[in-house]
Amino acid sequence: MKHIRLIALAIAVIFCVGLFAGCGETNYAANNTEYVIGLSGPLTGGAAMYGSAVANAAQLAVDEINAAGGLNGIKFKLIATDDMNDATKISTNYSSMYESGMQVSLGSVTTQPGLEFKNLSADDNVFFLTPSASGDDIPTNPNGFQMCFADGNQGKVAAEFVNTNYAGQTIGVFYKSDEAYSKGIYDQFKTNLDSSINVVETTFTEANSSDFSTQIDTLKDCTFIFMPIYYTPASLFMTQAKDIIAADGVYYGCDGFDGIDNIDGFDINTIPQEITMLSHFNSKATEGPAKEFIDKYVEKYGASTLNQFGASAYDCVYAIFNAMKKAIDGGKDIPVTISASDLCEILKAEFNGGFTYQNGVTGENISWESTGYVNKGAIKYIIKEAN
Repeated sequence: MKHIRLIALAIAVIFCVGLFAGCGETNYAANNTEYVIGLSGPLTGGAAMYGSAVANAAQLAVDEINAAGGLNGIKFKLIATDDMNDATKISTNYSSMYESGMQVSLGSVTTQPGLEFKNLSADDNVFFLTPSASGDDIPTNPNGFQMCFADGNQGKVAAEFVNTNYAGQTIGVFYKSDEAYSKGIYDQFKTNLDSSINVVETTFTEANSSDFSTQIDTLKDCTFIFMPIYYTPASLFMTQAKDIIAADGVYYGCDGFDGIDNIDGFDINTIPQEITMLSHFNSKATEGPAKEFIDKYVEKYGASTLNQFGASAYDCVYAIFNAMKKAIDGGKDIPVTISASDLCEILKAEFNGGFTYQNGVTGENISWESTGYVNKGAIKYIIKEAN
């Protein structure tokens, strides 16, 4: 019986090694003829403007890189999957991309799905650089990095702006209490806010996101309202509040406001208040890399989905490309069939080793901390002046 058990064990080991290359370490990229980049985002549904912008801009970068000869003659391929901003769809999307040869990824577009994506990618050691999933916990595993500002950083920078401009005054805050993105920004905002500032706070949840009359009544006397939320509820609030909130009031958001001026059925010019956001991309740039990106993007896809999410995705693809090129120039071998895990180790060494992405659309001299957080400057962007 002992010999039988040993023979059975040996067969199992041989089967495991031969079929799975180490039980769970199958190189699905073994037959790749192009480097494969994966992406999960909302290509349909209420947040589709974000996902479409990211997919379009990433494809634009891939097409440019391929037209210029790729990486030492090897081209890139983008696989974009639709998660509808629903974390429950991530597992299926991830498996589909991974088994289709994904070697590196832009992760997910939004935060809640991104929290699921980060765990799956960590299990397989797949490097990702997300353009827009801004949750503080997104890059906590060694394989994850952000091109966008983390929520905590957005909250901190927003608080610094308010401290400078509204010290000793009363401000309003409207955020979504059951959403990691919104609450994460607000928590850091509140932590960094000057004690002289009085805050009138009101919230909403997914189950209560169509009628904001109670919240508007709470904030009706505030002339500055911080809204760390996405554009769909923000536009609804503004529409319902336009004749209640003071006409000289200011709505101040973070990257979730991006695209609010291009929502179907929402005429931003009917809102009398100023609408402002913290950003790392100026969609009205008249010169430099941002202007060049804007012209190319609009020519190919039109202006309706032009936003910082797409600009950031464009930078993500080029940052990954340049990091791979730098590694090859430094003596690393990156064959087209390299496994995701092996490529991850190479890219982690670059991003943790002082790699800098120069002249990006969303910033110059972009670098990364060991936490996966990005280092670059922020701008205040006025989407619409007060009427």
